[in-house]
Amino acid sequence: MRGRLITLEGGEGSGKSTQARHVRDWLQARGREVVLTREPGGTPLAEAVRELVLHRWDEGMTPATELLLMFAARAAHVHALIEPALARGADVVCDRYIDSSHAYQGARGVDGVHLAALEALAIPGTMPDLTLVLDLPPDLGLERARARGVGNRFEDEALAYMARVREIFLARARQAPQRCVVVDASVSAEQVAAAIDAVLGARL
Repeated sequence: MRGRLITLEGGEGSGKSTQARHVRDWLQARGREVVLTREPGGTPLAEAVRELVLHRWDEGMTPATELLLMFAARAAHVHALIEPALARGADVVCDRYIDSSHAYQGARGVDGVHLAALEALAIPGTMPDLTLVLDLPPDLGLERARARGVGNRFEDEALAYMARVREIFLARARQAPQRCVVVDASVSAEQVAAAIDAVLGARL
């Protein structure tokens, strides 16, 4: 039996990494083999591309460059890690996936046609079975992210940009209610985990 792909999405500081580990633990407690991974990254090649994407380049990075790097990493990730795990029956829990490209690069003005074309090329048929959208006001998210002290260029973005990212995440969740569940991430990590438990119990 094919495994399930569960993705966690949301803006900066929304707690995706923490809750991804929680989802892994929830599944393992029920006897599932689980692969925990992230985007961009997840394989040696994709992690190398991640460093390029997150670095603060003096020359800047155009939306097209960012988009193509993201999908290059994703294509490698799906081919080498996600699809083999799903094929052998393991569940995959991924911190960010395709919705992040639509949100982050879409908020930069990248046309949806280009996003859809790259999606079809890079991940043909490998769509999540469940997506948890961790939602919180972008000012709170950026405050949390910057408090961690390990910055990247996405955490340098203006609040208006992050507000657009949030709106796209919420719009995609409304468009795909059979796949996406919005979880309030403005509360404590324990409260978020409890809400996720309820979703996992109902959906899986």
